[in-house]
Amino acid sequence: MLWWLVAVPLLAGALLAVAGRRADRVAPAAGVLVATGALAIAIAAAVTRPAVDAPLVAGIRAGLAVDGLSALMVVTVAGATLAVLAHAVGDPELRTARFAGFMLLFAGAMLVTVTATTLAVLLMAWEVMGAMSWALIAYRWWEPESVTAGHTAFLTTRLADVGLYVAAGAALAGGAGSLALAELPGANGPWLHVVTAGLVVAALGKSAQLPLSFWLSQAMRGPSPVSALLHSATMVAAGAYLLLRLAPLLAATGWAAPAVAWVGAATALLMGLVAVAQTDLKQLLAASTCSQIGFMVLAAGVGGVRGGAAQLVAHAATKSLLFLAAGTWLVLLGTKQLGELRGAARRHRLVGVTFTVGAAALAGLPPLSLWVTKDLVLAAALDRSTVLYAVGLAAALLSAVYSTKAVWWVWRPAQPEVIAGGPNGTRAPAGRGRPAGRLGDAALVGLAVLAALLGGLPFVTAGARPSAWWELVLSGLLAVAAVALTWRVAARMGEPRVLASWLGVERAAHAVVVRPVLAMAEALARFDDRVLDRGVTAAARATVGVARVLDRRGEGAVDGSVRGIADGARALGRLARRPQTGQVHQYYAQAAAALAVLALVVIVVR
Repeated sequence: MLWWLVAVPLLAGALLAVAGRRADRVAPAAGVLVATGALAIAIAAAVTRPAVDAPLVAGIRAGLAVDGLSALMVVTVAGATLAVLAHAVGDPELRTARFAGFMLLFAGAMLVTVTATTLAVLLMAWEVMGAMSWALIAYRWWEPESVTAGHTAFLTTRLADVGLYVAAGAALAGGAGSLALAELPGANGPWLHVVTAGLVVAALGKSAQLPLSFWLSQAMRGPSPVSALLHSATMVAAGAYLLLRLAPLLAATGWAAPAVAWVGAATALLMGLVAVAQTDLKQLLAASTCSQIGFMVLAAGVGGVRGGAAQLVAHAATKSLLFLAAGTWLVLLGTKQLGELRGAARRHRLVGVTFTVGAAALAGLPPLSLWVTKDLVLAAALDRSTVLYAVGLAAALLSAVYSTKAVWWVWRPAQPEVIAGGPNGTRAPAGRGRPAGRLGDAALVGLAVLAALLGGLPFVTAGARPSAWWELVLSGLLAVAAVALTWRVAARMGEPRVLASWLGVERAAHAVVVRPVLAMAEALARFDDRVLDRGVTAAARATVGVARVLDRRGEGAVDGSVRGIADGARALGRLARRPQTGQVHQYYAQAAAALAVLALVVIVVR
């Protein structure tokens, strides 16, 4: 069952990805069908908890297993994939085999990631996930901005991914015994710290935590269904899941757990402020993803693994819903600017209502799911540090602010110039028609139900340290107060430049990382053109020149030698035929002469 769980989306995705346009007609239905099958297998695997182990290479094992933590994740990944593919069926631009194939490969790699029990398997899935994210973000390859966004995301996460290779090498060198994740805390001496540091860097980069959050802003250039899957249950969640899985390793070092906790808390707070300052709906949701993932990272640092997992699952349903709704408006209205989306929820009621449910859950309003799961994380933080709890509570308060800001704009009555599309009377790009249809609407409704109820389901929150009654009451009252206040001042909220530009980290990263890398690439390209290419061309020309000289001067001599040998052989042949007359007396005379010569030679030699 476990092999089927990962093989079905990976094989189907690979076939669709290479099938080309010939498969475009059947690709949407095939994608939904495969995702449905994967969800059914994931549910069965979550119940039966299978595990497999096989030799890989040089004594390294390849292991997959479904346990309490990964059981939640396989169902979440498969469910989010099904909802996203079902919603994308209605968008003509995404009804291609290339899109469905890449999405299934992306989801399959995430399923391998969450079930991997060894670093070797994790590394392979990590690589496939990174490659597919690049291909999906740059899906509109004819748009330079999309390609640049894909490159930025790929290069940034790849820089952090080096830590995973360092960790694998250190695990082998440090006497951990194997690359099994469960045995990594057994690494010897300083190797333990190298393993931990490498894994932490890789996880924080993949989950877009500070200071590497900026790549998630660029990733918004991709199609909205890509953003929905990437931000909810796959790539961005992968780093947080890895930290939750390796919480014992973080605790073993003494320094890693507090460092991870503070990075998560700082990201939750600062990226919450960034989300409040956004005027682009997808950018607001992207910054909120960084902030919400920060709660999961905080949970890994303070040992609240089950609370962090519950937060991850509830956030996956909520964020999938919000991105799909935002994508629907983008297709229908041709804009994602909050000021231009006034009245969008009134004109498209189902999308508006489901979006509002998701935003209310994200705001932490009781009794919706994220109100419960955030408090599970905050309860674990309070056991470790009052300051961490206060920072987390402030970040939760900001969740209510930016969620309410988004809802306020989409429910405001539309103005004539806004209906026209753009500011100052300009018209936004025309939409491509309704992207959802009945299947997409069903996906929105289903995700809205999950966003509202997941936090109260026992199998999601089982094992987590329960929140005290006063903690739930405090966070609920603060969320309600923040919603009420934001609703009154939403139109007057400012957008400080430093926050609107994602703390200016992207510009700094371009100066420190991207520009040097591009400069090095350009220098290597010039070296290739001016040195290597010219060297190869010069060698080819020299070879041709030598060949021509040999053709003019050496060919005749060689041919003459060959002809001389042949002529000599023919002459010897003619001489050899002369004694062969067929007359016995001549043969006798020849034999006698030969014997005489032989006798003379013997006498002379003696």
